[in-house]
Amino acid sequence: MINAGVRLSLLDRSRTRAGEAESMALGRTVARAARVEQLGYDRFWVAEHHGVPGIAGSAPAVLLAAVAGATTTIRIGSAGVMLPHHQPLVVAEQFATLSAFAPGRVDLGLGRSPGFTAPVRRALRQNTADDHFATDLGELRRFLDGTAEISMHPQPASPVPMYVLATGSGLRVAAELGLPVIVGGPLLGLGGDPAPGLERLAEYRRTFRPSPQQSEPWVAVSTDVLIADTEAEAADLMLPEAWAMALSRTTGVFPPLVPVAEVRAATRTPRQQQYLEQTVAAAVAGTPAQVERRLAELFDRTGAAELVAAGSTFDRDALAASDRALGSLFGRS
Repeated sequence: MINAGVRLSLLDRSRTRAGEAESMALGRTVARAARVEQLGYDRFWVAEHHGVPGIAGSAPAVLLAAVAGATTTIRIGSAGVMLPHHQPLVVAEQFATLSAFAPGRVDLGLGRSPGFTAPVRRALRQNTADDHFATDLGELRRFLDGTAEISMHPQPASPVPMYVLATGSGLRVAAELGLPVIVGGPLLGLGGDPAPGLERLAEYRRTFRPSPQQSEPWVAVSTDVLIADTEAEAADLMLPEAWAMALSRTTGVFPPLVPVAEVRAATRTPRQQQYLEQTVAAAVAGTPAQVERRLAELFDRTGAAELVAAGSTFDRDALAASDRALGSLFGRS
């Protein structure tokens, strides 16, 4: 059984669909947030991507403002804002402003990804040789808690907790600064060997330095989760996302989602087939009982306090049904 104390949250990257206007993806993200709030989810996350045809979510703070206006109780946050793309003061001001509209509900997740492609990195004025992530995190925290050398306005209406989207080096930085972490499937070895990632999590916990925000280590795990009535139906739901990932790794373009039938009919190279199978294997997909078992095992291995479910598929009705089924596994209405 899933531990009753584990929090349930959803990451929506505003995935675009073939044949739809990109603006529809953003509207559906806001509608999904309102729907999972009614289902009893604890938190709703959005993300930051640039120059990606399959993802409309490029401006987390702007999108979260719309989400804040459509919800009243669910926590909302970024998973995450890519801090190397921004000045810490600007990020602090954006999220302090959000907290004025949704006091006590705003969370700030931060990552260090330099960008999807070389042209995107150039457009963002990103120098990948420079790594100021730890320094920028510290500066951002000082702006949010009011201890920086300049006064930020507006001041947050209530504390804005910071989270680190962590890989190996990100875990080290988070431990040094006393921040909670969100770790993804690759680090956890989903579909592969989990040992290296679990060793890094253990190191994070051993070296964690308490901070005013966080007195002890805290871990959330993020992975694709899709639920259907049968194992075969759940596997079909994974195909659109897995195919997009296979194309991105072989063509450099991460495309909009397409229907399952189109994925099945597509001609695939051996490498594309390999990547497709890897993505499917790394997901947690199946019947409610199968997903419940795999998630319980994941929480047992990692000691995670929250699931950040990140699944997507072309069929929006099937996705909504999956969200309901996942909520039921966590005892949500």
